[in-house]
Amino acid sequence: MNIDGAIAVALVDYTSGMTLGTLGGGPDFDITVAAAGNTDVVRAKLRTIDMLGLPDKVEDILITLDTQYHIIRPLGSLGGRGLFLYLALVKTRANLALARHQLRQIEEGLEL
Repeated sequence: MNIDGAIAVALVDYTSGMTLGTLGGGPDFDITVAAAGNTDVVRAKLRTIDMLGLPDKVEDILITLDTQYHIIRPLGSLGGRGLFLYLALVKTRANLALARHQLRQIEEGLEL
């Protein structure tokens, strides 16, 4: 939540749709509902990459709304398989490049 413009962040299991942990959110933004809904986004993207036979992995997925950025970052470590970080930001207060960099650093520091 130290990322400029952060509204909420979650660690999510995209195989089950369960949110494993959250920070932030509130009455105007239910991070649990948003995170669970984005499991479909992650599954669809991973399935498409597999169907195309691409050797690439998803670094992150950006969803741009009128007033918000939503960043989805699947975890690449062996212990993190099936998990993603989900970050929602206020567009006018966020630095997108810096937020992506900080989210990558958070991933690298996670111990699962």
